[in-house]
Amino acid sequence: MDTPPKPLTVGESAPWFHLPTASKPRYSFDTAAGRHVLLVFFGSSTELQAREVLQRLASLRAVFDDERVCFFGITTDAEDVAQQRVRDALPGVRFFHDLDGKVSTLYGARLPDGGHSPVTYLLDPRLRVLHTLAWAGDPAGHVAQVAAALAELPAPGPVHIAAPQAPVLVVPRVFSPELCQALMDYYQQHGGVDSGFMRDINGQTTTVIDHGFKRRGDRMIEDPPLVRACVAALRARLLPEVYKAFQFQASSMERALISCYDAQDSGHFSAHRDNTTLATSHRRFAVSLFLNSGQYEGGQLQFPEFGNALYSAPAGGAVVFSCSLLHKAMPVTRGQRYMFLPFLYDSASQAQRQANAQHLSDAVIHLH
Repeated sequence: MDTPPKPLTVGESAPWFHLPTASKPRYSFDTAAGRHVLLVFFGSSTELQAREVLQRLASLRAVFDDERVCFFGITTDAEDVAQQRVRDALPGVRFFHDLDGKVSTLYGARLPDGGHSPVTYLLDPRLRVLHTLAWAGDPAGHVAQVAAALAELPAPGPVHIAAPQAPVLVVPRVFSPELCQALMDYYQQHGGVDSGFMRDINGQTTTVIDHGFKRRGDRMIEDPPLVRACVAALRARLLPEVYKAFQFQASSMERALISCYDAQDSGHFSAHRDNTTLATSHRRFAVSLFLNSGQYEGGQLQFPEFGNALYSAPAGGAVVFSCSLLHKAMPVTRGQRYMFLPFLYDSASQAQRQANAQHLSDAVIHLH
């Protein structure tokens, strides 16, 4: 039995494709980035529900200006094209001709039997899913949902000269609110242990505990379903962005770790790099995934080599950066800052990790 289509979920990268429009025989969808995008997979304009949705969306025409928002309808009906039942209206309104249905299938809008499962996506300027809106047989209600989502979009910022900044990637909507809460619940249930940092001592990479340098509680996740949920979210919502930004194909994740920086202990981590010891040299990118932004004060990341700017992400979002960058976690001054902190590496680094495992010591040196 064929698997039914699965619509994209919030935070996923929308697949890139090429399709014709009335004005371009081969429109590269990735060039639509840089503005919000409304994608409406309606199948055929002859369908009663599709016709009503398109008519009602016409009342929002002024929103689609190609600067802040653009609209793409996707038809799979050749007669929509031949009879010009759907027409581009530039700027802002275009229709893709998906006559073989492959793109509709890719987006979970086409059934295995060739039928249509209409769906609307609102994408952010990186072409990641902000909203997945099912039609549910209610055209008026559906368009009302679309209008509400469009009304919530932020106004574009002014054109400005960029300030120098660290070469980091900030990615929102990686973990869902439910997954963030499950991770914090796991930490609170099992508690954290004093967290150290790595130093090479006599040819061995040894854990050092020094509260003047670092104060944090850590808990490794030993619940396989919870680990799988984290990996699935990273694979679907973060790794495509890492590849796009850095041309790095991550294949492995080191440690499923929940950390807590507590204001009661002045939780912090002084300036360090993440790959300077024998047993950590394989690490390529660090992921600081924020689980409860807004519920504490302080705790931002800083990259001293690139100035005094502070970096954070919304709850469920991540800051990704090269492990060779000097960075520190500023002290938490109120509340508790919960984080998910894996490292990413690739297949070429796997052999290096295995070869250097002999240098990893079980010893812990306490300096406090």
